Amino acid sequence: MSITTLKQPAPDVSENRSMDSSPRPDQPRRRAISPAQKLAYLEGYDQAIQTSEGGSYLRANGIYSSHIAEWRKLRNAGILDEHATTAQGGTARTTKSKLTKEQAEIARLKKELAARDAKLATTQTALDIMGKGTRALGADLEERGFRIDSRAFMKNVFDQLVESGISTRRASSLAGVSRATMARHKRAERFPPKPVDAPRPAPANKLTEAEEALILETLNSDRFVDQAPEQIYAVLLSEGTYLCSVASMYRLLRREKQVAERRRQARHPARKVPELVAYQPGEVFSWDITKLAGPHRGTYFGAYVMIDIYSRYIVGCQVHLRESGALAEAFMKQVFAQDQVPQVVHADRGTSMTSKPVASLLSDLDVLRSHSRPKVSNDNPYSESWFKTLKYMPVFPERFGSLEHARDFMGRFVHAYNTEHRHSGLGFHTPADVHFGMTGHVDDQRLAALEKAWAEHPERFGKNRLPKKMLLPEAAWINEPIKQEEGEKMLV
Repeated sequence: MSITTLKQPAPDVSENRSMDSSPRPDQPRRRAISPAQKLAYLEGYDQAIQTSEGGSYLRANGIYSSHIAEWRKLRNAGILDEHATTAQGGTARTTKSKLTKEQAEIARLKKELAARDAKLATTQTALDIMGKGTRALGADLEERGFRIDSRAFMKNVFDQLVESGISTRRASSLAGVSRATMARHKRAERFPPKPVDAPRPAPANKLTEAEEALILETLNSDRFVDQAPEQIYAVLLSEGTYLCSVASMYRLLRREKQVAERRRQARHPARKVPELVAYQPGEVFSWDITKLAGPHRGTYFGAYVMIDIYSRYIVGCQVHLRESGALAEAFMKQVFAQDQVPQVVHADRGTSMTSKPVASLLSDLDVLRSHSRPKVSNDNPYSESWFKTLKYMPVFPERFGSLEHARDFMGRFVHAYNTEHRHSGLGFHTPADVHFGMTGHVDDQRLAALEKAWAEHPERFGKNRLPKKMLLPEAAWINEPIKQEEGEKMLV
C-alpha cells in the first residue's frame, strides 16, 4: 500500500495551532506534516540509512518510503526550505505535492550533483584507505608470514570503507575479503559465544537425590513392580500422592537401565540376507512377474520374465492372463529345456514364487532356491531394473488391446534387448554376446581401433588400454559378500 496524496493544513491555520481550535472540533482530521517536520524526517532518515536502520526509522515514525521519495523531490527543488522559512516568519503556505517542469529539472540536477559528490567522496576515501592499507601491511603481504595480522588489518579496512558510505559489496571487493566473513565477524562481536567450560546451572525443577531414591523405591516396590509408570502415576494421584511426572519416572528407569519389553510379543526371526555371485552365464537366474495393463481398467496380464544375472540375457518371457504356481512351473520347464538348468534360481516371496509346484520342480532338478527378504525390493535388483527399463521406454504402450498384443510386443522387445541393447554394466556389450561368449571378437575390434588411434595421436591418450567402462566385469552379484575365501566361487 502506497500513499500518493497527503492532506495539508489549511492556509489560515497556524502550524502550532491545536485541533480543538478548528471550526468543528468534533470532526476527525487527517495527519498533517509541516515542511519543517518533513525536513527533520528527511535528516533523520539520512542518518538512519548510514547505519542500515532506515527501515526501522520509517516504522518507528509511521512514514512510508514513498513519503521520503516525494519529500526529497520537494527539498531538492527548494520548496520545503521556502515553506519552512515562511512558517517561521508567521505565514504558513500550502506545500504542493506536484512539481512544475522547472522545479523537477532543478531537483533532478541537484540529485545528480549530490550523487556525484557522494561518489567522489567515497572514491577518495577508498583510495586513501587502500593506500594506507598497502603501506601499513608492507612486508606482511609480501612475505605472507603474518596471516592473522593481515586478516585483522583487512577487516579494519573493510569497516572503514563501510563507515565512509561505501556499500558492503564494493568494500569487500576493494579490501579483498569475503562479505559473508565480515558479516560473521560482526555478529560474533555483537553476540560473543558463551564459554565452553562454564558450569551449567542446576535447573530449578531438578529432583533431589532423596526424591529420586524415593521414586525408584516406589517403582520397584512389591506393590508397583509389575505396573507401568502411567498406572502407578494414576494410582498415586488417586490416593493424594504426587511424586513426579510420568516422563521423570521413565527417565529415572532408563538411567538405571530398567526399561525393557516385558509383554509376551512374537519376535520375528532375522531374515538371512541372500548373497549370490555369478562368474559366468548359466550360474544364477533371477525371475519375477510384472503386471501389464489390459484393454480395460482393472484388467491386467502377467508377464513372466527370467534373466541371467551375469549376462543380463532374458532366457525366458511369457505372458498369461493370471498368476499361478502351475503356470510358473510350466514357464520354468520351458526355460530350462531351451537354455540350461542353472545352479541357483532367485525370486521374491510372491505366491507363485513360493508355490509348491515351483518348489518341487527346483528340488527335483537339484536347483538351489533363493528368496528376497520380505519387503526388500533391493534383494531382486536385476528383475526390478529390467522392468523399469521396459516400462520407461517411449514405445511401451499405456494399455495392451489384447493378450496377443501383449505377447507380440514382449517378444519383439525381448529380442531387441538381447541382441541390440548395449548394456552399460556389461562393458557396452549386448546380453547375447556375453551369454554366448562372443565378446572376445568385439573386444579385439575395439582394441584394434584404439591402437590405430594411439599410433596416429599418442599425445591424446594417457594410457594405452581399454577404458574401464568397456571392460566386462568379472562377476555379477546380489548383495555382494563382504568376506570371500581366496579362490572360492561363492554362490550362496
